[in-house]
Amino acid sequence: MLIAALLGGWVLAARPAAAHAILLRSAPADGAILSAGPADLELNFNSRIDAARSRLALTGPDGVTRILAIAAPAADQLGARAVLSVGAWVLRWQVLAIDGHITRGELRFTVADP
Repeated sequence: MLIAALLGGWVLAARPAAAHAILLRSAPADGAILSAGPADLELNFNSRIDAARSRLALTGPDGVTRILAIAAPAADQLGARAVLSVGAWVLRWQVLAIDGHITRGELRFTVADP
């Protein structure tokens, strides 16, 4: 009985931890070239996230960073709308996954002259 309990504990301990929120796809994609004007920004993750405790920050070609108002169209998604001018942009994201871990990253894209 003791051996079975020890083996059972070993098997349970060997299970991988709950997955963090990993970015699966984004619009725009990293490295994308877009047209100027209003744009819908969307990030899709592999697990549910807490949108209220997540952040999106957009840095424009002028070097100014602004925090975006987040929309959460689905439990595993973040979105925002932004007006983009010509130049290089960086979208930084930080999300709190339901497993309690924070993950973050950034996407770089360019808005080209029409």
